[in-house]
Amino acid sequence: MSAVIALVDDDRNILTSVSIALQAEGFVTRLYSDGEAALKALLDNPPDLAVCDIKMPRMDGLELLRRLREKSSLPVIFLTSRDDELDEALGLAMGADDYIAKPFSQRLLIARIRAILRRADLTRLGPAGDGDGEPTAEPIVRGRLSMDPARHRVTWADKEVTLTVTEFLILESLAQRPGVVKSRNQLMDAAYQDDVYVDDRTIDSHIKRLRRKFRQADPQFEAIETLYGAGYRFSED
Repeated sequence: MSAVIALVDDDRNILTSVSIALQAEGFVTRLYSDGEAALKALLDNPPDLAVCDIKMPRMDGLELLRRLREKSSLPVIFLTSRDDELDEALGLAMGADDYIAKPFSQRLLIARIRAILRRADLTRLGPAGDGDGEPTAEPIVRGRLSMDPARHRVTWADKEVTLTVTEFLILESLAQRPGVVKSRNQLMDAAYQDDVYVDDRTIDSHIKRLRRKFRQADPQFEAIETLYGAGYRFSED
């Protein structure tokens, strides 16, 4: 079945041109001109992924994402202006999977969409999935952490922690080899498998968000350690 992509932007020209490009690549598109109009539809009839502008009237993209994350881990890519570094950081901290600065190439956007959808499929089926949706990947248990890649389920001390696809794959890469330092480049390779460029700040933002989510379950959470100049490691002690 064709993947369904929701486009949320108050610029009609962007909505139209991106929709045409996506449909030419075999995607189905749904178009929304503001966040308020999109929110109910995204929750009631979720697409496979949403591409959202940040600056919109009535409800901006950050507020849309905040309210969406209360009930859904739908993959979201933000569109931002080049000078909106604060908005980019806020979006990643709130649960966006990626961002692209305007003006952007439609080819790059399509590559990012395909990469995130493939990561979502990998997480759902597991690396040994049989293609029929049967969960086959072995769970990962590291101390109080439990990860079920086939079901995209994470718990810490039996408390469920909701992660986006990108967060899940970064944590999985760390937890697979506890105590081993993973560089930012290695974590990029784990979470972005299609040569899509992301900078160090993006990985750092994902790590900060992971820590914050786990500290909501356990204020003493310290299992993701920073080794300055080297990267990150997971400690199961």
